[in-house]
Order: sequence, then C-alpha cells, then structure tokens
Amino acid sequence: RVALLQAAGKNNSFNLLELTEAELEEQFVRGDGPGGQATNKTNNCVVLKHIPSGIVVKCHQTRSVEQNRKIAREILQEKVDLFYKGEDSDVFKEKKASEKKKQEKKRRAKENLERKKYLKEMQQLDKK
Repeated sequence: RVALLQAAGKNNSFNLLELTEAELEEQFVRGDGPGGQATNKTNNCVVLKHIPSGIVVKCHQTRSVEQNRKIAREILQEKVDLFYKGEDSDVFKEKKASEKKKQEKKRRAKENLERKKYLKEMQQLDKK
C-alpha cells in the first residue's frame, strides 16, 4: 500500500487510516465562487472520491491544481478515518478537545466580564 501524506500543519501524531491511489477516483472540474475569468476558465478544482466508502471531497482552496490535490487527499484521509473509526478516531478526539477548550475560554471571558461589572458597581457606590 502506498500511503498518502498525513495532514500538513496538523498534529503528526494522528494515527490515520492509510489510503491507496487504487481506492481513489479523481476529477478536475471548474471551480465556483469569486475569481472571475481565472476561476471560470480553468479546471483547477479537485473532486476526490473514496470508492469503498463513497465519501466525496471537493477542494478549490488555491489556484494550483497540485496544491488542491494534496489538500483534497488530506481532507479525505481525515474524513475516511472518522467514517471508519467513529469516536475512536484521533480527528474526532482533537475536534472534541478544541470544542471543550473553546467553551472553557468562553466561560472564563463571561466570568471576567461579570467581575468587571461588579467592580464598576462597587466603585460607583463608593463615590456616592
């Protein structure tokens, strides 16, 4: 099996399922969205399908076909891993951890805001 690259810029400790090129079906289509003629006349959008699971990924993040191919494979690899492993997937665990971190940050910000309001009220009472 020829392993595809793991997600770039992500935690390399991810234990993602390996994909082979034989399992993938790749197409190049015209992208959509802003960009005018540069977008409308070039086929630099990559549509990648994982045949065994039926998962399809469409990537048009850059103007480069090669970069879009790489990014599409990374995204597909994470989605396939999540599809087969479910809650045991490293991708799922990382997502849950980041959500928890975000909620904790929100909670602390709310507490600080309440504390500031309380201090302001106390200062106004002291002035009277």
